[in-house]
Amino acid sequence: MSLIVPVILAGGQGTRLWPKSRSARPKQFISLIGETSLFQQTLERVSDGSRYAPPIVVTNSEYRFLVAEQAQESGIVLGAILLEPVARNTAAAITAAAQVAVGQDDDAILHVLPSDHLIPVDSEYLDATGRAVEAAQDGHLVTFGITPDRPETGYGYIAIGEALCNGAHKVAAFVEKPTPDKAEAMLAQGGFVWNSGMFMLGARTFLSECKTLAPEVYAAATGAASRAQHDLDFMRLDETAFSAAPNISVDYAIFERTAKAAVLPVSFSWSDLGAWDAVWKSQPRDTAGNAVSGPVSLSNTTNSLVTSDAAHVVVNGLDDVAVIATDDAVFVGRLSQAQNVGAIANGLKADPATRPLTELHKTSYRPWGGYSSVLIGDRFQVKKLFVRPGKKLSLQKHHHRSEHWVVVRGTAEVTVDGEVTVLSENQSIYLPLGCTHRLANPGKIELELIEVQTGSYLGEDDIIRIEDEFGRL
Repeated sequence: MSLIVPVILAGGQGTRLWPKSRSARPKQFISLIGETSLFQQTLERVSDGSRYAPPIVVTNSEYRFLVAEQAQESGIVLGAILLEPVARNTAAAITAAAQVAVGQDDDAILHVLPSDHLIPVDSEYLDATGRAVEAAQDGHLVTFGITPDRPETGYGYIAIGEALCNGAHKVAAFVEKPTPDKAEAMLAQGGFVWNSGMFMLGARTFLSECKTLAPEVYAAATGAASRAQHDLDFMRLDETAFSAAPNISVDYAIFERTAKAAVLPVSFSWSDLGAWDAVWKSQPRDTAGNAVSGPVSLSNTTNSLVTSDAAHVVVNGLDDVAVIATDDAVFVGRLSQAQNVGAIANGLKADPATRPLTELHKTSYRPWGGYSSVLIGDRFQVKKLFVRPGKKLSLQKHHHRSEHWVVVRGTAEVTVDGEVTVLSENQSIYLPLGCTHRLANPGKIELELIEVQTGSYLGEDDIIRIEDEFGRL
């Protein structure tokens, strides 16, 4: 039997987990449960080389280096990183991945996985994936249905139909996110499962159904894949072709219309970590029902989630609250109303004054390392830069600012207008406005330095790249 081809969808922005999840580094790339990111945990679930082929990851250009770096940190070799030029939902993304997969294996079975779910791998999970593969080999398009343990209103549901084989069933109906009363009724009635957004598909079967049921999606996505351009370790899907795809989910485009849809009811541990209450439910809690992380102290507080990345947070005399503190923002609200955070984040994004709080963290990551904002004032800015061993920034210049660099740890190789200088700790260098310069770390430890910018404009778009090993010209 051919190896299963994982298809990992990693382009979402996770607004309901603001302020930790932001558009520049959304929830799949941050650590919420455990030491590694949810994307890395997803890679780990498909790391068994006796079962799985190297994964195909579908993401966008903004996240391409996050995907590559976190895969490298995990020791996972990727089969392909497909870059969507525009967001077109899951139907086009899966279709493009299926086209790439059949180019490598005509009989490919795809295991389609969101990159931001929490799923411990145990015998029940492995058994379920095995049964799903058998159903997919029989020509079914299989979706995993999670057996509900509460009347959840944040998920779509699937009505279980006629039994097929190995525990799979025909899909009787898809049900939109229900009202509380309807969710209670479905839970009491039985025969309904949560729609997990995970699938097991024969790539050829899926492409055939897509061509018949969603021809515009098929033409756009397969055309974009066939005309993809290779860029370093990435495949850039053709923008003209992909942009023509309808913005539609695979559920609406295919699963609700095909006669081949099947659901496999499963009861392994699963959470989409879609909101802060789901994070609370997935973490260990004390005897008062509290889940905490970071510098936190609680007094007379119950059934709450309190986490801090920065200042020490003290909560007294409250119940059912979420307190999420980052370097530059704090959210406080009812844990039971956590689904409202997405709307709040969208409101902040609509206001130019607060939009940066939804886009960037205080620390921004780059393929060479990253930087943290320390202080911003009128015509000056202070940053802390960190550069990984062996990495170097682009050869660049600025039209509106000059810079001072002070090395605080490691060794810096600085090129200014063609002249190379090597700096060690406590040494500094001045970069005048308009000079051509580059920073590199030739050492074995991470380079840290303080950058002081002065000038009339200090935006990140005042970077004129002349050479760049990461293809960002």
